[in-house]
Amino acid sequence: MQLVRPAPEHLAGYCEALSRGWSPNTTRPEAAQEQLADIAADAAAFLAVTHDPEALGPPVKLPDGSQVQRLPGIVRWMWSDEGFCGSINLRWPRDLGPMPPHVLGHIGYAVVPWQQRRGHATQALAQLLPLARGFGLREVELTTDVDNAPSQRVITANGGELLERFTKPEAFGGGPGLRFVIRL
Repeated sequence: MQLVRPAPEHLAGYCEALSRGWSPNTTRPEAAQEQLADIAADAAAFLAVTHDPEALGPPVKLPDGSQVQRLPGIVRWMWSDEGFCGSINLRWPRDLGPMPPHVLGHIGYAVVPWQQRRGHATQALAQLLPLARGFGLREVELTTDVDNAPSQRVITANGGELLERFTKPEAFGGGPGLRFVIRL
C-alpha cells in the first residue's frame, strides 16, 4: 500500500468507492454524495482542494451543517495493487498552534470496508507522519471514539500516546472521545 496524491488517474477508483457507500468523512456519511456531485461538476477543482497547504479552498461543512474557514491541509489516497483502499488527511492551523475547537485532530483517515483489517490505515499513518513533519508540525493529535479499538491500535502502533478522554463538540454529536498525540 502506498499513499498517492489525488490525481485524475485515480478518480475512477475513488468515485467507485463513494458510489458503493463509503465516505471519507466518518462523521458525515452524506459527504460521499456531495463529493460525487463536486467531481461531476468540476473534477479539477475537487482535486485542487485535496492539496491545499495555503487554505485557499472553500469553507468546510461540519457534521451539524455549519461552515467554518478551511485550515491548510492535504489529502492522500491509500492505493494498493487492488486499487483504492481509503483516504487520510492532514490539517493544521496556519500558526502551527493548537487546533481550533471545531477540529477533532490533525489527522483523519478512513479505509473502505472491503480493504479493512489489512494494515492499510497503520501504513498510511506511518507514511503521512514525515509529511506532517515537513510542514513544520512537531506533534499531531488524533481522536477516536472510545469504542473504536481498531483505530486506537492504528494510532498506538505509530507511537500515539493517550492524552485524555474528552467530550466531542456538539457539532460532532457530543459524546465521549479519546485524544492521542504522536510526537514527530
